[in-house]
Amino acid sequence: MPGGRLTQQERQQIALGLADDLAYAEIARRLDRPTSTVTREVMRNGGPTAYRADLAHRATERRAHRRGQTARRGTETPLPAYGRDPEAVREYEEALTAVMMASGMTAMPARVMASITLTDTGSLTASELVERLKVSPASVSKAIAFLESQSLARREQGEGRRERYIVDDDIWYQSMMASVRANARVVEIARQGVDVLVPGTPAANRLENVARFLDFVSESLARAAEQAREILHTKPGTTSNGTDRPSPDNGQTGVSAHGRDRSPRPPLH
Repeated sequence: MPGGRLTQQERQQIALGLADDLAYAEIARRLDRPTSTVTREVMRNGGPTAYRADLAHRATERRAHRRGQTARRGTETPLPAYGRDPEAVREYEEALTAVMMASGMTAMPARVMASITLTDTGSLTASELVERLKVSPASVSKAIAFLESQSLARREQGEGRRERYIVDDDIWYQSMMASVRANARVVEIARQGVDVLVPGTPAANRLENVARFLDFVSESLARAAEQAREILHTKPGTTSNGTDRPSPDNGQTGVSAHGRDRSPRPPLH
């Protein structure tokens, strides 16, 4: 498998693949490159609808030139922790950002979340993010506001008046539970629509199926998140005080963690 930076010819092949609506994995297979390389290349150069091989190639050359100038000026860079390869870490951060963007997150929140996630402390201040990402404080503030709205980051008071933005081990649990609560609101409004559209009619049946589907999925998601959190944060077979730990649902297989009946339901229409 070839290594090193993409060539201009490879970028042209990526552009042709995107024009043919090929998946990143298929484009990568044709180039004999990792899928992450193609994903990162596309997402940091305009995305699948705006990617242009010539512009992407020039942008890469400019970035390499800037890095070379920084190195020649002797800019002091903190030594990487644990003997990590700084170039490999930078490439991985770009890949992680690209994957988050491909899942639907916009560029700046994805960059901020990736940057915080890859710190050993799991936290950064606004000024640290501005310095690391070379963006404005306003951009960081908007990105953090979005991440907080999705429960993907939280803030704590740091030294002095500085707030620290945190992406810790509990963030994904909190985000899952926020999704469950959002689904619950959709279930509630869907069931209101059933009454408005008259039960038994095609439109009402459709809304009832939406409500039942999301209700079932949300209960399953909440239960899985609770169990995973307990298993991952507690030694197997014990509670935090060392005593035997009961099963996560206490044997109540017919009731959800929120007290709702989880008995089998008839199939969806």
